[in-house]
Amino acid sequence: MWQDQDIYITSWKNTQKGGLFGGENHVAYVIRFMEQIGRGGHILGVCQPCVQALAAVTVMSASTATPLSMPLVAVPVDVRSPSSVNDLANEKPLAWLQRNVISTVPGRLPCAGRRVYPGAVQLTAFMPMNMDRHRGQHRKLYEHLTGGEAAKAQRIKDFYDDNFAVLHLTEEFSIQTIDHNFQQAGLATGDLTYRGRKRDPSGITRTAPLTDKGRRDDICGLGQTTAAHDL
Repeated sequence: MWQDQDIYITSWKNTQKGGLFGGENHVAYVIRFMEQIGRGGHILGVCQPCVQALAAVTVMSASTATPLSMPLVAVPVDVRSPSSVNDLANEKPLAWLQRNVISTVPGRLPCAGRRVYPGAVQLTAFMPMNMDRHRGQHRKLYEHLTGGEAAKAQRIKDFYDDNFAVLHLTEEFSIQTIDHNFQQAGLATGDLTYRGRKRDPSGITRTAPLTDKGRRDDICGLGQTTAAHDL
């Protein structure tokens, strides 16, 4: 899109100075971002943040800054179809997750005392879901390196560099995401709320939706993304 568009990319705010950062904070941030861009913008969401993108467009559907289009790529809108991620998010209650995957940042580090879902723990949960594929890719990496195929090896290295560059997520964001998006399927069941009020995506009439998902995507199950059109 670089040659034809001005591209703006949202970034996580560093929360080490305190203050909550949960799902509603994320929605408010996206709304403020779109209002700053102003009339004529578009919003492109990829994977789980699409939930907040869809919620933001729902809330601001009557605003002059409402985006003209909303491409959503591999978004878990309706998670009631089976996938390995859904199984992982639903096999344990929230209290178990808070005890076992949420940690307190040690006193010697910035953000000391902050409750987070650590990046290393995220990877520990993510990698075993496709361990055979990861083993195969690392075998290919070795073969490409020993065979002098630098470009092919670099593609695999780039993929894993991206996947391993994980952030510590705040406890409230992580738990709210698992609770509302996965265990309750809040978007699909019509229970989307923002600041204490239910919000209905059917009010989106000025933003053109587009959904896209890979056929072999084992993270986001079949039908989970196209459900946005029904909403």
